[in-house]
Amino acid sequence: MTRADVLAYVAHRESGTSDSDGGAEAEPPVGEHTEPLSVMRRRIAERMVASRRTAAHVHTVFDVDFSRIAARRASASGATRTAGYLAYIAKAVSDALVATPVVNASLNGDRVVHPGRVNLGIAVALEWGLIVPVIKGVESLSVEDIDAAIADLSTRARTKQLSPEEVEGGTFTITNPGVFGSVFGLPIINQPQSAILCVGVIEKRPVVVDDAVVARLRSYLTLGFDHRLIDGAVADHFMAHLRDTLEERSL
Repeated sequence: MTRADVLAYVAHRESGTSDSDGGAEAEPPVGEHTEPLSVMRRRIAERMVASRRTAAHVHTVFDVDFSRIAARRASASGATRTAGYLAYIAKAVSDALVATPVVNASLNGDRVVHPGRVNLGIAVALEWGLIVPVIKGVESLSVEDIDAAIADLSTRARTKQLSPEEVEGGTFTITNPGVFGSVFGLPIINQPQSAILCVGVIEKRPVVVDDAVVARLRSYLTLGFDHRLIDGAVADHFMAHLRDTLEERSL
């Protein structure tokens, strides 16, 4: 609805042609209409509400420096040079999940299920909704392999060419609203998983280094986790491992 629509509706009401003088039903604002939820939108709504009702959602936010990753990309060649930041994040997430396996686990009644593999779901925004294709066995893949898998699955998701098996079996999800400029978010866990990572925009920001204000490439990474299974200290240990891997360790 636009400002013009609102003004037209007010003028219509004030002209005396509304139901106040003739008993007729008031007309809706110009341009107003309704439509049914799509099957995908309805399914997303059901899953999000169910997740909120099921999991004890808690979030923790870490500020991560991407300067080292940027320098590595700039000095690399071939597939390593073209690999996107998301591939590096996914690889670092995999390493952190191996080091903190409970974050990769799920609850089934009163039992904790450890899958034994890292299967990363990568949320892909579509014009008609959201889909989460899964990269299986990420712990054994290189950054270049992960980047190629993200590109392939994202392309086929947008052209409706994914098989059912490619959107099943995820153990952890990464969502990346930063590509749209979002600074950070508080994501809802993708059931039956126990945690989800939200990647904010990666951009230069002023920070203090050795008592001097400098520009550094940084991003806010948010972990949403299920407090029924994961304590805050464990979640922060996972995030610290993720941050340290991106800032200091080799990938």
